[in-house]
Amino acid sequence: MSENYREQPTGPFRAGDKVQLTGPKDRVYTITLTEGGLFGTHRGDIKHDDVIGLPEGSVIVNGFGVEYLALRPLLTDFVMSMPRGAAIIYPKDSAQILVEGDIFPGARVIEAGVGSGALSLYLLRAIGPSGKLDSFERRQEFADIARANVISHTGRDPENWSIHIGDLQEELPGKIPSGEADRCVLDMLAPWECIEQVAEALVPGGLVLGYVATVTQLSRFTEALRESGHFAEPQAWESMVRGWHLEGLAVRPEHRMIGHTGFLVTARRIAPNTVLPSFKARAAKNNASAEDMAIWNPEALETRKVSEKKLRKTVRAAQSSAQAKLEQPE
Repeated sequence: MSENYREQPTGPFRAGDKVQLTGPKDRVYTITLTEGGLFGTHRGDIKHDDVIGLPEGSVIVNGFGVEYLALRPLLTDFVMSMPRGAAIIYPKDSAQILVEGDIFPGARVIEAGVGSGALSLYLLRAIGPSGKLDSFERRQEFADIARANVISHTGRDPENWSIHIGDLQEELPGKIPSGEADRCVLDMLAPWECIEQVAEALVPGGLVLGYVATVTQLSRFTEALRESGHFAEPQAWESMVRGWHLEGLAVRPEHRMIGHTGFLVTARRIAPNTVLPSFKARAAKNNASAEDMAIWNPEALETRKVSEKKLRKTVRAAQSSAQAKLEQPE
């Protein structure tokens, strides 16, 4: 990869660039510039040729005098508007994963599953060209959407990113040598099913981070980490984000906020054959019945169903956007 490579381009707008147009009432539209292209709204049309060549941060006026601010979308903007097959990890949680997961340049990171590629984009940026990201995904369609989204944003198919199709617990041992992974991020229904394989892949001192949606998943995962004997005491939390209304002296919290999206759990890999000292009193032994355990199994957890027709349409949209980015002139 060229030393001058920049994931986020600067300078005047070019054909092939994605542009975020902010118009009246703060409505945002994202378009991909093409020579001779036209962006039509009920308030009038904007010619792409009127945007190409302008510096970023310019104001565009359409034929009816309506003004739009033109900027290249940030990664967060792209993530929130990109084609989706599976639900994404929201930026607020991706930020926590990067910081609390201590994702560093040059790290070798395991990701499961890949979803629509939102977290993959953040991880690739954090590890840099010297790092390595191995993503595991059960569904080929989701992998195709994720790869197309990454190409669409970055303009390249990263050489340091591999997507492996199949269950993590089956595929991981043959893909990552023992003790070579620095971090492992698990965004899956039943992360407790692959603790042994993850522990084998992680370097001593490495970190596993789980992202789960429900309290029952949180409980079962943390107890499984403890019982495995491979990890130090797990830590769990959630984050919530509340925006503020800013207008003159009318400064107040927004009426809406981004509340619960998921729980995050981290635990450090300890050295093999190490027995942790008892730093604090342990809770009573879990006496859950077989019926209690059954409702925590993946097949009992509700997941959002995506129709095959919609999935095929999303794959085509993502790949079309990726192809346009690859064909952008240098």
